[in-house]
Order: sequence, then C-alpha cells, then structure tokens
Amino acid sequence: MGILNAVMVPHPPLIVPEVGRGEERKIQRTIDAFREAARFVFDAKPDAIVITTPHSAMYADWFHISPGERASGSFAKFGAGSVRIDIRYDWELVRAICRLARERKFPAGTEGQKGDSLDHATLIPLFFLREAYGNSPLPPIVRAGLSGLPLTDHYRLGALIRDAAEMLHRRVSVVASGDLSHRLKEDGPYGFRAEGPAYDARIMDTMGRGAFGELFDFSDAFCEAAGECGHRSFAIMAGCLDGVAVRATALSHEGPFGVGYGVCLFQPGERDDARRFLDAALKKEVGRLRERRDGEDAYVRLARLSVETYVRTGRRARLPEGLPAELTGRRAGVFVSLHKNGQLRGCIGTTSPTSPSVAEEILRNGVCACAEDPRFSKVVEDEQPLLEYSVDVLGEAESIGSQGELDVKRYGVIVSNGRRRGLLLPDLDGVDTVDRQIAIAKRKAGIEPGEPVALQRFEVVRHV
Repeated sequence: MGILNAVMVPHPPLIVPEVGRGEERKIQRTIDAFREAARFVFDAKPDAIVITTPHSAMYADWFHISPGERASGSFAKFGAGSVRIDIRYDWELVRAICRLARERKFPAGTEGQKGDSLDHATLIPLFFLREAYGNSPLPPIVRAGLSGLPLTDHYRLGALIRDAAEMLHRRVSVVASGDLSHRLKEDGPYGFRAEGPAYDARIMDTMGRGAFGELFDFSDAFCEAAGECGHRSFAIMAGCLDGVAVRATALSHEGPFGVGYGVCLFQPGERDDARRFLDAALKKEVGRLRERRDGEDAYVRLARLSVETYVRTGRRARLPEGLPAELTGRRAGVFVSLHKNGQLRGCIGTTSPTSPSVAEEILRNGVCACAEDPRFSKVVEDEQPLLEYSVDVLGEAESIGSQGELDVKRYGVIVSNGRRRGLLLPDLDGVDTVDRQIAIAKRKAGIEPGEPVALQRFEVVRHV
C-alpha cells in the first residue's frame, strides 16, 4: 500500500480540443504522451489520485490542501464552458494528511480556501484521466497546492502524503502538474531567456533519470530567470517516492508556443536508502552553513546570538563583552535579514537608530526578524542550523529630486506620501531596475502605483 506510481504532466489549456480549436495539433506528441500517462495511472487501479498544482490557493508559508467532499470546474475562462469536470475528494485521506501535518508541526492543512472551483492545472490532468477511465468513475482526488516555502519543504510534503496513504492502506497515484520554462521563444508569452531552454533540457534529464536529489541543485535565481512553473510540484511528487528505487521514463518534451511541456512516468520499486534525497540535501546544506559560520564577522555573530537566544529561551540576549567600538560607540539604523534554503525567512529593521548603539539595534531587530515579521511564522529551534544571516547598517538618508539619482546596486530607497512610508534595501535579488525598486517600496507602504512620492536614498554596509 502507499504510492503505486507517479506522473509528471503539463497543463496547457489549449490541449483541450474545445479550447485549442485545432491549435492543439501542434503539440500532438504531448497529447499522445499525456494519454499514455493517464493510462499508466488507470492501469495501476489506484484507490485515490493526488494532484499537485501550482494554480490552487497558494501562500508564502502554508500548503493548502483542498477541503470538502466534492468539487468541480470548467474551461469557461478559456472559452469552453461546456467542458466541465466534477470530482469527489478523498476526505479521509485529506484528514489523515492534515493530522500528520499537525503532529509534525508541518505547515499544511485545509485552512485558506479561496474558492472551491478547480484550477486549470488540476482540470487538464483530470480531462485526460477521465478519458482513460471511460465509463468507469474516477477515484477520489486529493488536491495539494504549492507554497513560498523552500523546496525541501515541498519534498517533505510529498513524504507526508506518502505516510498518510500508508497509514490508511491507500493505493495512491500521484500526478505532478506543472509546465516547464515559459521563456523558450521571443514570441512566447514571456519572451526568451537563455535560461529557458537550459532549464527544460536540465529538468527533462533530471526527471528522465529519476535523479530527484538534483532538484535541489536548481538555484532559485536560475528557476526564476527560466520562468518555470512546475519545479515545486515535481518536488512534492519526488518526496512521495523518497527512499525507494524508481524506474523513470521520459515520454515527450516540446515547446512550440514558447512554454515547455514535459511528460514523464515513474514506477517505484524496492526500498533504497541511497535515495533519501532530503537527508542528503539537508546534510550538504548544514555543512555549507557551518563553513560560512566560521567566517562570520562581529555584526553577523551578534545577529545570530540574538535569534538563537530568543528562539531557545524566549528572552533577549545580553550584549556580550569585548565587542568592537564600531558596534558599541555609534548609532545607526539596522536591518537584520534571515534566509533559509536561499529564501527570505524574516527581515526587520529600523531606518534610523532607536537604541543606544548599533550592537543593541542588532539585538533588538534580530528578535523582530525571527518572531515579529508579519509575513512569516516565528522561527523555531529546528530551523536554526539552516538559517543564514545578514546585517545591513544604514547610512543617513538624503532627499533626491528624481529617480535618476538612484542606483539599485548602490542605494536603498525610501518613498513617502503623507504618513505612508516604504523602504527597500539596495542590491536585492530580483530587483534589477529603479522602477521595480520604487514599485516594491510603494507597495510596502500601501501607496498606489500612480500616486506621487518623495524620494530619499541611502547607502548601506552589508555584513554577511
């Protein structure tokens, strides 16, 4: 009992004839492979089908599992409202997944529903599954969304789903719905980036070999530049197959419309402890962070002390003795940032000093970053070995007359409109233009895009 098999499939709406109106014939290889994948699931005779989707309710720090007993959806938004699919949810399996998540303090559950209509990334696999099942009813479905959490947590969700299936003696097939790069062609929906075809070639090689551990080697920057859609969906599926041998078959790949479509099949075999990829990934990351920790300066060590003391004891750390005069003898605004698995885990700071010294500012803002950032849950002790720290010490802000005096690499920006004020630090991943820098700062302040703002710039000294 447990995971019978798994498939990786795309979700282009035009693959449905009523939507494509002939255009679907340009991806006939994908259609043929999709049908084979659907038959692969049908032949396994699963008790339930888990579908992972990038287009259901999604949160920064939470995995949404769709609740309820039934759901439905159509392709009306794509001009084919007559194509409608109704499903049953496996509510018992959903409850088991949620129960294990609570027991393991894992951020997943049915909270956060934004509507009960099925998304197209779920509907398209169901369209082919319904075709494969013919007159037979589809098994009940579990629909799992993605999150903004690290890739390792997506893999953990997959392992949790597998454990829930085994606990209930459920025979489960897993469908990982996800397109590949959206940046394969200049005339595609998002234009062309060299990372696009590079991502597609690499992910098809990785998944075609069942080398799931290599999913963790794709950097966030590379995935973002490639405009991928399904990487985290594939990671959940991989987690469902953790610790077992897998026979992988790559059926097709094409991208005539500028978006990559890949189809792969995965047949699990015997237990194989060498394929516990999460353990290996975490061990590698902890080793890297240990080496980095050895090179931390006094600023970063103080931020680490602040976070670790508060998480462990619930009390603020005291200033250690012997700190450099530059930390104890001056005042400045300070931002403390935490990252985990390459993703932001908390960031709080002050634009001007609020404490008697830079050192005390770091201690204060370290606590705020790990426990008071409204975008994230509080840091827990188990996370500490995986955290990376940076400390930005702000220079004095100066007013400027236009955005032409900004440089996203050198200067942070402060935007103001009345009492609304937003700040963005310089040299941030994904912020490569002044327009984007200002837009993000406005959004943080609750200032609408067209509203005028006063601009200030500042420099920082970043300690990592």
